[in-house]
Amino acid sequence: MAELNKIADGKLEIKTTIEGERWTSAQRKAFNKLAKNVEIKGFRKGQAPQNMVRARLSEGTILAQAAEDIANDVFRETLKETNVELIDRADLDITAIDQEHVEFKFVCPVKPDVTLGEYKGLGFAPQEAVVDDEEVQKQIDMILEQKADLEIKEEGTVEEGDTAVIDYEGFKDGVPFEGGKDENHELVIGSHSFIPGFEEALVGMKSEESKDIELTFPEDYHAEELKGQKVIFKVTVHEIKRKVLPELNDELVGELGLEEVKTPEDLKNYIRNSILESKKRQNEEAATNELLDKVTGNATVNIPDVMIQDEIDQILNEMDQDFQRQGFSLAQYMNILKMDMQKIRENFKNDAEKRVKLRLVLEEIAKVENIEVSDDDVEKELEDLAGKYQMKKEDVSKMVDRKLIANDLRMKKALDLIKA
Repeated sequence: MAELNKIADGKLEIKTTIEGERWTSAQRKAFNKLAKNVEIKGFRKGQAPQNMVRARLSEGTILAQAAEDIANDVFRETLKETNVELIDRADLDITAIDQEHVEFKFVCPVKPDVTLGEYKGLGFAPQEAVVDDEEVQKQIDMILEQKADLEIKEEGTVEEGDTAVIDYEGFKDGVPFEGGKDENHELVIGSHSFIPGFEEALVGMKSEESKDIELTFPEDYHAEELKGQKVIFKVTVHEIKRKVLPELNDELVGELGLEEVKTPEDLKNYIRNSILESKKRQNEEAATNELLDKVTGNATVNIPDVMIQDEIDQILNEMDQDFQRQGFSLAQYMNILKMDMQKIRENFKNDAEKRVKLRLVLEEIAKVENIEVSDDDVEKELEDLAGKYQMKKEDVSKMVDRKLIANDLRMKKALDLIKA
């Protein structure tokens, strides 16, 4: 039977003794293992009589080998028996050993103690979500913009919002520079896709008009040879196209393919409800974060650095996965920000610490409040996940860890309790 002693916050000492047949068997195996490497003149290695080999091996050597051979198994069994959850590698010490028994002492880094403060009745009141007509119209305008057609302006000049079809070539000190030339390029005025000043200089130009535009590249421009450099762009406008917005009618609404949205009025109601639901979620999230800040602020916990570093690993892993879904990478992100791994880890330290503290506090609340998660709760969550990802429940069950699902549900129940 293992003996547990708390020796410091976040440190647990576990002592366990192995004796009897198991310890005797371990010594026999250790002797046989060592004997294979003992050389005695006149005998092949490992073939000398046992009494001669034993004379060459000290009792301490055999005992030390036996302890080393069984230590890992003993440690795994002890963790399972005591339900101790490690947060880092444990230290091993042998406090007593002879032919009759061996006593192991494991010093285990474990989750730190949490001292809860007030966590009930702190107030959870999301702001009321309100949607005005201007917000709805803005969404309508975006839809009309996407459905707009371009028509050539037979008369008039380039204006904000027009598309100018241009030829251009850039010169630095009278010499064309790489990447500074294109023909029949369609440029939306106001898109800010060119360097500052270029699009503005086209405003007022007529079709087939040419112009020299003097500009200076920004100091942070990506091409080193052009940073802060004065250049001249020779530009010719060939065509000017203006955007013609469609009429908002039943036909256009039908093209959107929204179920049960058939008329402009249906669309406005659909947009209003979508914005309203989004605002409700945002307001609830903001109120939840405010409440959790109070709860964690009222609690005291000394978080080991290893837990913070593990959480930073998790944050960076989540970021990398998000980037990969966008065809990007964490390395590219770091390169853009001109940050090395040490610096970016330092930047996320506070966020990681907050996440760890929140998790520990919610776990402690669940423990104090005797919050339980039933098998039915887990099954219901698996069904919800299967529906969300349009998968079979059996397939979802194979992909997830039921213990992690249960722990997440326990945290949700703890959160619901403090929000009540």
